[in-house]
Amino acid sequence: MTKSSELFARAQKRIPGGVNSPVRAFRNVGGEPWFVARGEGARIWDVDGNEYVDYVGSWGPAILGHAPKVMVDAVRDAATRGLSFGISNPLEVEMAELICEWVPSIEKVRMVNSGTEATMSCVRLARAFTGRDKIIKFDGCYHGHADPLLVKSGSGALTHGHASSAGVPRAFADLTISLPFNNAELVKKAFQENKNQIAAVIVEAIPANAGLYFPRDNFLSALREECTRNGALLIFDEVITGFRVARGGAQEIYGVMPDLTALGKIIGGGLPVGAFGGRAEIMDQLSPDGSVYQAGTLSGNPLALAAGLTQLRELERINGWKLLEHLGLHLEELARAAIKDAKLDVTFHRLGSLFCLFFAAGPIHDLAGAQTSDLKMFTKFFWGCLKRGVYFAPSQFETGFISTSHTPGDIQRTGTVVRDVLAEL
Repeated sequence: MTKSSELFARAQKRIPGGVNSPVRAFRNVGGEPWFVARGEGARIWDVDGNEYVDYVGSWGPAILGHAPKVMVDAVRDAATRGLSFGISNPLEVEMAELICEWVPSIEKVRMVNSGTEATMSCVRLARAFTGRDKIIKFDGCYHGHADPLLVKSGSGALTHGHASSAGVPRAFADLTISLPFNNAELVKKAFQENKNQIAAVIVEAIPANAGLYFPRDNFLSALREECTRNGALLIFDEVITGFRVARGGAQEIYGVMPDLTALGKIIGGGLPVGAFGGRAEIMDQLSPDGSVYQAGTLSGNPLALAAGLTQLRELERINGWKLLEHLGLHLEELARAAIKDAKLDVTFHRLGSLFCLFFAAGPIHDLAGAQTSDLKMFTKFFWGCLKRGVYFAPSQFETGFISTSHTPGDIQRTGTVVRDVLAEL
Protein backbone atom coordinates (compact mmCIF):
# COMPACT_ATOMS: atom_id res chain seq x y z
CA MET A 1 0.00 0.00 0.00
CA THR A 2 1.32 3.45 -0.89
CA LYS A 3 1.59 6.27 1.62
CA SER A 4 -1.15 8.13 -0.26
CA SER A 5 -3.47 5.13 0.06
CA GLU A 6 -2.77 4.91 3.77
CA LEU A 7 -3.49 8.60 4.24
CA PHE A 8 -6.70 8.37 2.21
CA ALA A 9 -7.91 5.45 4.30
CA ARG A 10 -7.29 7.46 7.47
CA ALA A 11 -8.91 10.56 5.97
CA GLN A 12 -12.11 8.71 5.03
CA LYS A 13 -12.65 7.85 8.69
CA ARG A 14 -12.61 11.48 9.82
CA ILE A 15 -13.25 13.69 6.76
CA PRO A 16 -16.42 13.39 4.62
CA GLY A 17 -15.39 11.54 1.46
CA GLY A 18 -11.81 11.74 2.70
CA VAL A 19 -11.38 15.21 1.18
CA ASN A 20 -11.97 18.82 2.11
CA SER A 21 -13.13 19.82 -1.39
CA PRO A 22 -15.08 17.44 -3.67
CA VAL A 23 -12.98 17.61 -6.84
CA ARG A 24 -9.99 16.30 -4.88
CA ALA A 25 -11.75 12.94 -4.50
CA PHE A 26 -10.74 11.74 -8.01
CA ARG A 27 -14.10 9.95 -8.30
CA ASN A 28 -14.68 11.40 -11.74
CA VAL A 29 -11.58 9.58 -13.00
CA GLY A 30 -12.19 6.35 -11.11
CA GLY A 31 -9.33 6.26 -8.66
CA GLU A 32 -8.03 7.38 -5.31
CA PRO A 33 -6.45 10.79 -4.73
CA TRP A 34 -2.79 11.11 -3.96
CA PHE A 35 -1.35 13.39 -1.29
CA VAL A 36 1.14 16.12 -2.03
CA ALA A 37 4.31 16.47 0.07
CA ARG A 38 5.79 19.64 -1.39
CA GLY A 39 5.99 21.88 -4.42
CA GLU A 40 8.72 23.95 -6.03
CA GLY A 41 8.41 25.98 -9.20
CA ALA A 42 6.29 24.11 -11.74
CA ARG A 43 6.68 20.77 -9.97
CA ILE A 44 5.04 18.93 -7.11
CA TRP A 45 6.03 15.72 -5.30
CA ASP A 46 3.61 13.31 -3.66
CA VAL A 47 4.22 11.59 -0.32
CA ASP A 48 5.53 8.53 -2.17
CA GLY A 49 8.24 10.55 -3.90
CA ASN A 50 6.67 10.76 -7.37
CA GLU A 51 7.39 13.97 -9.27
CA TYR A 52 4.90 15.76 -11.55
CA VAL A 53 4.83 18.80 -13.78
CA ASP A 54 1.83 20.61 -12.29
CA TYR A 55 -0.89 22.32 -14.33
CA VAL A 56 -3.35 22.74 -11.44
CA GLY A 57 -1.33 25.30 -9.50
CA SER A 58 -3.65 25.25 -6.47
CA TRP A 59 -6.50 25.87 -8.96
CA GLY A 60 -5.03 29.14 -10.15
CA PRO A 61 -3.28 31.12 -7.39
CA ALA A 62 0.24 29.83 -8.10
CA ILE A 63 0.86 32.00 -11.14
CA LEU A 64 4.56 32.32 -10.22
CA GLY A 65 4.77 28.61 -9.41
CA HIS A 66 5.10 26.90 -6.04
CA ALA A 67 7.09 28.43 -3.19
CA PRO A 68 8.84 31.24 -5.11
CA LYS A 69 11.53 32.65 -2.84
CA VAL A 70 10.30 36.24 -3.09
CA MET A 71 6.89 35.23 -1.74
CA VAL A 72 8.17 32.83 0.91
CA ASP A 73 10.42 35.61 2.21
CA ALA A 74 7.50 38.06 2.25
CA VAL A 75 5.27 35.68 4.20
CA ARG A 76 8.06 34.79 6.62
CA ASP A 77 8.75 38.46 7.24
CA ALA A 78 5.06 39.19 7.83
CA ALA A 79 4.73 36.20 10.17
CA THR A 80 7.48 37.49 12.43
CA ARG A 81 5.27 40.51 13.16
CA GLY A 82 2.13 38.48 13.91
CA LEU A 83 -0.21 36.07 12.14
CA SER A 84 -3.46 37.98 12.57
CA PHE A 85 -4.72 40.93 14.56
CA GLY A 86 -8.38 41.59 13.84
CA ILE A 87 -7.21 45.18 13.52
CA SER A 88 -6.53 47.10 10.32
CA ASN A 89 -3.00 46.76 8.95
CA PRO A 90 -1.11 48.75 6.30
CA LEU A 91 -1.13 45.90 3.77
CA GLU A 92 -4.92 46.21 3.45
CA VAL A 93 -4.53 49.78 2.24
CA GLU A 94 -1.75 48.84 -0.18
CA MET A 95 -3.80 46.00 -1.66
CA ALA A 96 -6.88 48.19 -2.03
CA GLU A 97 -4.86 50.88 -3.81
CA LEU A 98 -3.25 48.35 -6.15
CA ILE A 99 -6.54 46.69 -7.09
CA CYS A 100 -8.21 50.02 -7.77
CA GLU A 101 -5.25 51.15 -9.88
CA TRP A 102 -5.12 47.98 -11.97
CA VAL A 103 -8.89 47.43 -12.41
CA PRO A 104 -10.54 50.68 -13.58
CA SER A 105 -14.10 49.53 -12.78
CA ILE A 106 -13.20 49.22 -9.09
CA GLU A 107 -13.29 52.46 -7.11
CA LYS A 108 -13.53 50.84 -3.69
CA VAL A 109 -12.82 47.29 -2.56
CA ARG A 110 -13.28 45.12 0.51
CA MET A 111 -11.19 42.08 1.41
CA VAL A 112 -12.75 38.74 2.40
CA ASN A 113 -11.41 35.22 2.85
CA SER A 114 -12.65 33.30 -0.20
CA GLY A 115 -14.15 33.64 -3.65
CA THR A 116 -17.43 32.31 -2.26
CA GLU A 117 -17.57 35.16 0.25
CA ALA A 118 -16.80 37.63 -2.52
CA THR A 119 -19.58 36.54 -4.87
CA MET A 120 -22.07 36.07 -2.03
CA SER A 121 -21.36 39.60 -0.84
CA CYS A 122 -21.73 40.99 -4.37
CA VAL A 123 -25.19 39.45 -4.66
CA ARG A 124 -26.29 40.76 -1.26
CA LEU A 125 -24.99 44.21 -2.11
CA ALA A 126 -26.71 44.22 -5.50
CA ARG A 127 -30.02 43.22 -3.95
CA ALA A 128 -29.77 45.99 -1.38
CA PHE A 129 -28.69 48.62 -3.90
CA THR A 130 -31.48 47.83 -6.36
CA GLY A 131 -34.19 46.83 -3.91
CA ARG A 132 -34.80 43.68 -5.98
CA ASP A 133 -34.42 39.97 -5.24
CA LYS A 134 -33.85 37.96 -8.44
CA ILE A 135 -30.50 37.33 -10.09
CA ILE A 136 -29.46 35.89 -13.45
CA LYS A 137 -26.52 33.48 -13.68
CA PHE A 138 -25.36 31.13 -16.44
CA ASP A 139 -25.31 27.34 -16.73
CA GLY A 140 -21.91 25.95 -15.84
CA CYS A 141 -20.59 29.14 -14.26
CA TYR A 142 -19.45 28.42 -10.72
CA HIS A 143 -19.49 31.27 -8.23
CA GLY A 144 -18.73 29.40 -5.03
CA HIS A 145 -21.06 27.45 -2.79
CA ALA A 146 -23.37 30.17 -1.47
CA ASP A 147 -27.01 29.02 -1.58
CA PRO A 148 -28.38 31.34 -4.29
CA LEU A 149 -25.51 30.52 -6.67
CA LEU A 150 -25.61 26.71 -6.50
CA VAL A 151 -28.02 26.42 -9.41
CA LYS A 152 -26.71 24.67 -12.54
CA SER A 153 -23.20 25.43 -11.35
CA GLY A 154 -19.83 24.18 -12.52
CA SER A 155 -16.61 22.98 -10.92
CA GLY A 156 -17.04 20.27 -8.26
CA ALA A 157 -20.84 20.38 -8.36
CA LEU A 158 -20.78 19.70 -12.09
CA THR A 159 -18.07 17.06 -11.84
CA HIS A 160 -20.15 15.04 -9.41
CA GLY A 161 -23.35 15.30 -11.38
CA HIS A 162 -25.38 17.69 -9.26
CA ALA A 163 -27.26 20.50 -10.99
CA SER A 164 -27.34 22.26 -7.64
CA SER A 165 -27.09 20.98 -4.08
CA ALA A 166 -29.17 19.39 -1.38
CA GLY A 167 -29.83 21.76 1.50
CA VAL A 168 -30.56 24.78 -0.69
CA PRO A 169 -34.13 25.96 0.05
CA ARG A 170 -36.42 25.97 -2.95
CA ALA A 171 -37.29 29.59 -2.21
CA PHE A 172 -33.63 30.54 -2.73
CA ALA A 173 -33.39 28.67 -6.01
CA ASP A 174 -36.61 30.29 -7.23
CA LEU A 175 -34.89 33.67 -7.06
CA THR A 176 -32.08 32.51 -9.37
CA ILE A 177 -32.59 32.40 -13.13
CA SER A 178 -29.95 30.23 -14.85
CA LEU A 179 -29.55 30.68 -18.60
CA PRO A 180 -27.28 29.22 -21.30
CA PHE A 181 -24.04 31.14 -21.64
CA ASN A 182 -23.59 33.13 -24.86
CA ASN A 183 -27.34 33.56 -25.49
CA ALA A 184 -28.03 37.28 -25.21
CA GLU A 185 -31.59 36.92 -26.53
CA LEU A 186 -32.59 34.77 -23.56
CA VAL A 187 -31.12 37.36 -21.21
CA LYS A 188 -33.23 40.04 -22.87
CA LYS A 189 -36.30 37.82 -22.60
CA ALA A 190 -35.64 37.13 -18.90
CA PHE A 191 -35.56 40.85 -18.18
CA GLN A 192 -38.83 41.33 -20.07
CA GLU A 193 -40.55 38.51 -18.18
CA ASN A 194 -39.24 39.69 -14.79
CA LYS A 195 -39.63 43.42 -15.17
CA ASN A 196 -38.18 45.40 -12.27
CA GLN A 197 -37.40 42.19 -10.36
CA ILE A 198 -33.80 41.41 -11.39
CA ALA A 199 -31.13 42.85 -9.14
CA ALA A 200 -28.08 41.63 -11.03
CA VAL A 201 -26.51 39.47 -13.68
CA ILE A 202 -23.51 37.55 -12.38
CA VAL A 203 -21.16 35.89 -14.85
CA GLU A 204 -17.71 34.41 -15.21
CA ALA A 205 -16.54 36.71 -17.99
CA ILE A 206 -14.51 33.73 -19.21
CA PRO A 207 -16.15 30.55 -17.88
CA ALA A 208 -13.40 28.36 -16.42
CA ASN A 209 -15.33 25.95 -14.19
CA ALA A 210 -16.92 23.75 -16.86
CA GLY A 211 -13.76 23.40 -18.83
CA LEU A 212 -12.83 26.64 -20.57
CA TYR A 213 -14.88 28.44 -23.19
CA PHE A 214 -15.22 32.03 -24.27
CA PRO A 215 -17.85 34.75 -24.72
CA ARG A 216 -18.94 35.28 -28.30
CA ASP A 217 -18.46 38.71 -29.83
CA ASN A 218 -20.66 41.29 -28.10
CA PHE A 219 -22.11 38.87 -25.50
CA LEU A 220 -20.56 40.67 -22.53
CA SER A 221 -21.36 44.08 -23.99
CA ALA A 222 -24.96 42.88 -24.49
CA LEU A 223 -25.10 41.99 -20.79
CA ARG A 224 -23.79 45.45 -19.96
CA GLU A 225 -26.48 47.07 -22.11
CA GLU A 226 -29.32 44.98 -20.70
CA CYS A 227 -28.29 45.66 -17.11
CA THR A 228 -28.01 49.40 -17.75
CA ARG A 229 -31.33 49.49 -19.59
CA ASN A 230 -33.14 47.62 -16.82
CA GLY A 231 -31.53 49.18 -13.75
CA ALA A 232 -29.73 45.98 -12.73
CA LEU A 233 -26.07 45.55 -11.77
CA LEU A 234 -23.53 43.58 -13.78
CA ILE A 235 -21.24 41.42 -11.64
CA PHE A 236 -18.08 39.89 -13.08
CA ASP A 237 -16.72 36.87 -11.24
CA GLU A 238 -12.99 37.21 -11.89
CA VAL A 239 -11.83 34.96 -9.08
CA ILE A 240 -9.95 32.88 -11.68
CA THR A 241 -9.34 35.43 -14.45
CA GLY A 242 -8.46 38.43 -12.30
CA PHE A 243 -4.77 39.32 -12.78
CA ARG A 244 -4.23 36.06 -14.67
CA VAL A 245 -5.49 36.66 -18.20
CA ALA A 246 -4.33 40.29 -18.11
CA ARG A 247 -3.21 42.95 -15.65
CA GLY A 248 -6.79 44.23 -15.51
CA GLY A 249 -8.46 40.84 -15.87
CA ALA A 250 -11.03 39.73 -18.43
CA GLN A 251 -12.71 43.13 -18.36
CA GLU A 252 -9.52 44.64 -19.75
CA ILE A 253 -9.48 42.11 -22.61
CA TYR A 254 -13.13 42.56 -23.57
CA GLY A 255 -13.46 46.24 -22.75
CA VAL A 256 -16.62 45.84 -20.65
CA MET A 257 -16.99 47.57 -17.28
CA PRO A 258 -19.02 45.69 -14.65
CA ASP A 259 -20.59 47.40 -11.65
CA LEU A 260 -19.07 44.90 -9.20
CA THR A 261 -16.17 42.45 -9.47
CA ALA A 262 -15.31 39.41 -7.35
CA LEU A 263 -11.62 38.56 -6.99
CA GLY A 264 -9.54 35.89 -5.27
CA LYS A 265 -6.80 33.33 -5.83
CA ILE A 266 -3.85 35.34 -7.21
CA ILE A 267 -4.34 38.22 -4.75
CA GLY A 268 -3.50 35.79 -1.93
CA GLY A 269 -0.71 33.88 -3.62
CA GLY A 270 -2.03 30.55 -2.35
CA LEU A 271 -3.31 31.67 1.04
CA PRO A 272 -7.08 31.95 1.70
CA VAL A 273 -8.32 35.23 0.27
CA GLY A 274 -11.05 37.00 -1.65
CA ALA A 275 -12.14 40.54 -2.47
CA PHE A 276 -15.02 42.36 -4.07
CA GLY A 277 -15.22 45.90 -5.34
CA GLY A 278 -16.87 48.28 -7.73
CA ARG A 279 -18.44 51.69 -8.05
CA ALA A 280 -18.07 53.79 -4.92
CA GLU A 281 -21.79 54.58 -4.67
CA ILE A 282 -22.53 50.85 -4.49
CA MET A 283 -19.67 49.91 -2.16
CA ASP A 284 -20.63 52.73 0.21
CA GLN A 285 -23.80 50.78 1.02
CA LEU A 286 -21.64 48.41 3.09
CA SER A 287 -21.54 48.66 6.86
CA PRO A 288 -20.32 50.69 8.73
CA ASP A 289 -21.26 53.46 6.26
CA GLY A 290 -24.36 51.72 4.91
CA SER A 291 -26.96 49.17 5.90
CA VAL A 292 -25.53 46.08 4.15
CA TYR A 293 -23.78 43.97 6.76
CA GLN A 294 -20.64 42.07 5.82
CA ALA A 295 -17.79 41.15 8.14
CA GLY A 296 -14.88 38.75 8.63
CA THR A 297 -12.50 38.24 11.53
CA LEU A 298 -9.60 37.28 9.27
CA SER A 299 -10.38 39.59 6.34
CA GLY A 300 -7.25 41.39 5.20
CA ASN A 301 -5.04 38.82 6.90
CA PRO A 302 -1.45 40.15 6.79
CA LEU A 303 0.09 36.86 5.64
CA ALA A 304 -2.30 36.50 2.70
CA LEU A 305 -1.88 40.11 1.65
CA ALA A 306 1.92 39.98 1.99
CA ALA A 307 1.92 36.98 -0.34
CA GLY A 308 -0.57 38.51 -2.76
CA LEU A 309 1.03 41.94 -2.99
CA THR A 310 4.45 40.39 -3.54
CA GLN A 311 3.11 38.11 -6.25
CA LEU A 312 1.32 40.90 -8.10
CA ARG A 313 4.31 43.22 -8.00
CA GLU A 314 6.66 40.46 -9.14
CA LEU A 315 4.26 39.55 -11.94
CA GLU A 316 4.36 43.14 -13.15
CA ARG A 317 8.13 43.44 -12.71
CA ILE A 318 8.86 40.46 -14.97
CA ASN A 319 6.01 41.25 -17.39
CA GLY A 320 4.56 37.88 -16.51
CA TRP A 321 1.58 38.12 -18.87
CA LYS A 322 3.86 38.31 -21.90
CA LEU A 323 5.82 35.29 -20.69
CA LEU A 324 2.64 33.33 -19.95
CA GLU A 325 1.25 34.07 -23.42
CA HIS A 326 4.47 32.81 -24.97
CA LEU A 327 4.38 29.58 -22.94
CA GLY A 328 0.67 29.13 -23.59
CA LEU A 329 1.08 29.57 -27.33
CA HIS A 330 3.88 26.98 -27.35
CA LEU A 331 1.66 24.47 -25.52
CA GLU A 332 -1.24 25.20 -27.85
CA GLU A 333 0.87 24.54 -30.95
CA LEU A 334 2.10 21.24 -29.56
CA ALA A 335 -1.35 20.14 -28.39
CA ARG A 336 -3.06 21.00 -31.67
CA ALA A 337 -0.43 19.12 -33.64
CA ALA A 338 -0.86 16.07 -31.37
CA ILE A 339 -4.65 16.20 -31.75
CA LYS A 340 -4.37 16.43 -35.52
CA ASP A 341 -2.01 13.46 -35.71
CA ALA A 342 -4.20 11.36 -33.39
CA LYS A 343 -7.28 12.06 -35.55
CA LEU A 344 -9.51 12.33 -32.47
CA ASP A 345 -12.49 14.54 -31.70
CA VAL A 346 -10.65 16.72 -29.21
CA THR A 347 -11.09 20.49 -28.95
CA PHE A 348 -8.30 22.63 -27.48
CA HIS A 349 -9.13 26.00 -25.92
CA ARG A 350 -6.63 28.51 -24.57
CA LEU A 351 -6.40 32.12 -23.51
CA GLY A 352 -3.09 33.25 -22.06
CA SER A 353 -2.14 30.81 -19.31
CA LEU A 354 -5.58 29.10 -19.17
CA PHE A 355 -6.25 26.02 -21.28
CA CYS A 356 -8.51 22.99 -21.62
CA LEU A 357 -8.76 19.87 -23.77
CA PHE A 358 -12.38 18.89 -24.39
CA PHE A 359 -12.81 15.32 -25.54
CA ALA A 360 -15.55 16.45 -27.90
CA ALA A 361 -15.87 17.88 -31.38
CA GLY A 362 -16.07 21.67 -31.41
CA PRO A 363 -17.13 24.33 -31.45
CA ILE A 364 -17.87 24.61 -27.72
CA HIS A 365 -19.48 27.83 -26.55
CA ASP A 366 -21.49 26.76 -23.49
CA LEU A 367 -22.15 24.07 -20.89
CA ALA A 368 -24.25 21.97 -23.26
CA GLY A 369 -21.31 21.76 -25.66
CA ALA A 370 -18.86 20.95 -22.86
CA GLN A 371 -21.11 18.13 -21.66
CA THR A 372 -20.82 16.33 -25.00
CA SER A 373 -17.29 15.39 -23.94
CA ASP A 374 -16.34 11.71 -23.77
CA LEU A 375 -15.63 11.30 -20.05
CA LYS A 376 -14.26 7.77 -20.42
CA MET A 377 -11.71 8.99 -22.93
CA PHE A 378 -10.79 11.89 -20.66
CA THR A 379 -10.24 9.45 -17.79
CA LYS A 380 -7.82 7.41 -19.89
CA PHE A 381 -6.06 10.61 -20.91
CA PHE A 382 -5.76 11.80 -17.31
CA TRP A 383 -4.20 8.59 -16.02
CA GLY A 384 -1.95 8.27 -19.06
CA CYS A 385 -0.52 11.74 -18.44
CA LEU A 386 -0.20 11.22 -14.68
CA LYS A 387 1.68 7.96 -15.24
CA ARG A 388 4.16 9.94 -17.35
CA GLY A 389 4.59 12.66 -14.72
CA VAL A 390 2.22 15.36 -15.97
CA TYR A 391 -0.61 16.38 -13.63
CA PHE A 392 -3.79 17.85 -15.09
CA ALA A 393 -6.96 18.41 -13.05
CA PRO A 394 -8.86 15.14 -12.36
CA SER A 395 -11.99 16.33 -14.15
CA GLN A 396 -12.96 17.14 -17.73
CA PHE A 397 -14.78 20.17 -16.35
CA GLU A 398 -11.79 22.06 -15.01
CA THR A 399 -9.17 24.37 -16.49
CA GLY A 400 -5.40 24.00 -16.72
CA PHE A 401 -3.04 26.70 -15.42
CA ILE A 402 0.43 27.59 -16.65
CA SER A 403 2.82 29.45 -14.33
CA THR A 404 5.82 31.63 -15.02
CA SER A 405 7.91 28.81 -13.48
CA HIS A 406 7.08 26.46 -16.35
CA THR A 407 10.06 26.37 -18.67
CA PRO A 408 10.06 25.84 -22.44
CA GLY A 409 11.43 22.40 -21.59
CA ASP A 410 8.44 21.67 -19.34
CA ILE A 411 6.08 22.70 -22.13
CA GLN A 412 7.95 20.59 -24.70
CA ARG A 413 7.87 17.58 -22.38
CA THR A 414 4.15 18.08 -21.78
CA GLY A 415 3.51 18.28 -25.51
CA THR A 416 5.32 14.98 -25.99
CA VAL A 417 3.30 13.35 -23.20
CA VAL A 418 0.03 14.63 -24.66
CA ARG A 419 1.03 13.32 -28.09
CA ASP A 420 1.97 9.89 -26.73
CA VAL A 421 -1.19 9.51 -24.66
CA LEU A 422 -3.53 10.68 -27.42
CA ALA A 423 -1.88 8.22 -29.79
CA GLU A 424 -2.81 5.40 -27.42
CA LEU A 425 -6.48 6.34 -27.07
